[in-house]
This record gives sequence, structure tokens and C-alpha cells, in this order.
Amino acid sequence: MINASIDVSELKTFVQNLPQIKDQIFDLMNLDIRKVSADYLGTLMNMELSIFLGRDRHERVNAVSTTSRNYRNGYYLRTFAVKNLGELSIKIPRDRLGEFKTSVLPRYDRIDPQIKSDAVLMYFLGMSTRSLSLVSDRLFGRKMSHAVISEHTVELNEKVEFWRTRPITEEIKYLYVDGTYFTMRTTDSIEKVCVLVVIGVDKNGHKHIIALQAGDKESATNWRELFKDLKARGLDGATVELGIMDGLAGLEKVFAEEFANAKVQRCQVHLARNVLAKCPHKIKQEVADDLRSIFYASSKKKADAFYKEFGKKWAKEIPSAFKSLETNIENALTFMGFPSEEWLALRTTNPIERLNKEFKRRTKTMEIVAGEKSCYSLLAVVSIRMEAYWKKHPIAFQKKIPWFKSPAEFTQ
Repeated sequence: MINASIDVSELKTFVQNLPQIKDQIFDLMNLDIRKVSADYLGTLMNMELSIFLGRDRHERVNAVSTTSRNYRNGYYLRTFAVKNLGELSIKIPRDRLGEFKTSVLPRYDRIDPQIKSDAVLMYFLGMSTRSLSLVSDRLFGRKMSHAVISEHTVELNEKVEFWRTRPITEEIKYLYVDGTYFTMRTTDSIEKVCVLVVIGVDKNGHKHIIALQAGDKESATNWRELFKDLKARGLDGATVELGIMDGLAGLEKVFAEEFANAKVQRCQVHLARNVLAKCPHKIKQEVADDLRSIFYASSKKKADAFYKEFGKKWAKEIPSAFKSLETNIENALTFMGFPSEEWLALRTTNPIERLNKEFKRRTKTMEIVAGEKSCYSLLAVVSIRMEAYWKKHPIAFQKKIPWFKSPAEFTQ
């Protein structure tokens, strides 16, 4: 260990031996830093004890002191892991009567709160608790079990719940609505649990994740309760102009009842997939091309004309496929009644599909999500990251609809 009292000859010998010990230099330096830090904390606590006793070390007892019967009683060793330093071995001073309690270190914790925060952040950003446990000694200077890391994540649940149920202060004009499934541990079993997701678009074109709620995406009642909850949190139903969604059972009807001023946009990608699923393989490409002509038309009038041509060409040959299109064509073209610079964003549920994909990517590192609260915590971190990206990319970022030459998005 290097110290301030080393003489020139010793320093010269040390430097000559550097090639052999070069890998140990930083370890030696770290040991010195940890010892100095531990001594510093010990000095602070000794000063605390002096104030508590009313006298310094070796000072005579004051006859009128109320603590005159109490004395220093040595110390005990306690380890404490500090961010950027690692684990310190600290001498905690004590008094004979056991009345002194230091305020320098947390009474029961053995880990710096900042280390806990870093561990939780790394967990939420993608590392599993077991993987984090394996590398915790190198990262934080102290081995942390995966159970301990899981316990620390629970501390954020209250903040996540506040974010998830926060008041909705933005003026929302569009809603993207969908649900996605996670393998989740419930009270006494492991099940596939759906989380209902709603993205709101404000009047400036910025997207906000305004709902993450466990529920059955096939249940109209669940959706109704979710919409009512959004209104209770401050969503003004009168400002909502459009809901973009897949053809979930009963959803469109419930949405229309809860948002009387809004229209419904049926996701074109989902609709096209339903149509193509009913087509023979040999004509899928041709049907996809004709669907693209309808969906990417430059005006509602042209879209209607392309639809009529589609009916003349395919209604008799693939009647079930045409019926799927016929039933939903009006809702699939609703977006054309809105500003053309927003068409690309309003045609499909792509924003919420992208969000769900990010959710899946985050939970892929774990086979099972440890309950509903844990799921919300994971999804909240992903959501906040996505919102940060969306702030720079409002929905009206393209001045015109591009003419896509490949129907790949419909045939995947």
C-alpha cells in the first residue's frame, strides 16, 4: 500500500517493479481510497459520540453532566457498500450504556441507497435479477442476491402507481387502443394476463401513454371501465375526435358510446391481413396490390373508386375475403377526414404495436413477470423512454402519404 511517508529509495524500487505489478496498481490505489473513506466516516462518528457524551476523548468528566456515568466503550466493525468505492469496513464507536446511535450510516442498511437505485435502474433497463446478482460484486463492490434486488424494485411501486394513475391534463384528440399479453405470476398460479394499453395524442401531435391496466381485451365491459377511469382522471371525452383500434369484439361500440363526438379508424394492416387470410396463395400478391391502391389513395374519392374496382374484380372469386373488406371499408378510410399530414400516423395501430414490441423486448429476459405491480413497473420505464422519443417526433411529420410499392406490411 502506498502512503505519504514513503522515501525516495522505496519509491524508486516500487517504480522499477511496475512491469510486474502494473495490474495491481489500481487495486492498491482502491484499497487506500477505501481505507481513507472508512477512517473519515469513523472520525465523523467519533465526533458524534463526543457531542453525545458532552466531552472529547480523555477529557475529564463534568460534575454536572447528565451523561457523566456513560463512557466510550471501544468500537465494533460494520461493513457498508458505498457507490464508486465498494465495500468499506468501518469502526463504529459505542458507549457503555448502549444509548448512542449514529446518524452517519443508516441503522440497518448495509448498502448505499444510490447503489440500490443503480441496481433497480439496470433491472428496469433490461438485466434480469439473476444476471445482475452475478455481476453485482464487480459493479457495486458488494454481492447482492437476486432476492435482495427484487426487494429493492418494490420500493418504486408507489412512484410507478402514481405515474400510472396520474391526472390527464393534456387535451387529447386521438386515442390508440389495444392490449398485449404477458406470462405473469398470480396468487397461486402462472397465467397469460392481458394489459390494456391506451396512447393519447394531444393537440400538438405528441403521444402520451395514458393507460396501462390489466384486463380482458375481448371484454367490452373492461374497455368501458377503462374509458370511464380515463375520464375520472381528467380526460375530456368531448375533445376526442378519433379512436384507432383493431377489430376487437365490442370495442368499437363501447368507444362510440363513451366518446360521442369521436369516429373510429379500423387498423388497415389488421384488416388487410384478415382479407388476405381468406385468399388462395396464388392471388395473395395481386389482392394485396389492389388493397394498397385503396388504402394509399390520395383522396377519399379515389379510394372509393379503387374499392368499387376491387369489388368488381374479386367479389365473386373470393366472396368471404371481399365480405371482410366490405364490412369494414368505411371505418378503414375514416382517417381521410383528418389533416393529410397526419394520415400516415392515423391509418394503423402501428404506434401502439411498436410500444407493445418494446414491452415484449423488455420482458423477454424473464420467463415469468412477478405479478401485476412488477409488470407495471417494467412497462412504466419502457413507456417513459418511448414518450421521451415521441416528444421529438409529433405525428404530423410527413407532408404527404408515400406510395409504398411493396405490400409486405400486409402479407407478414
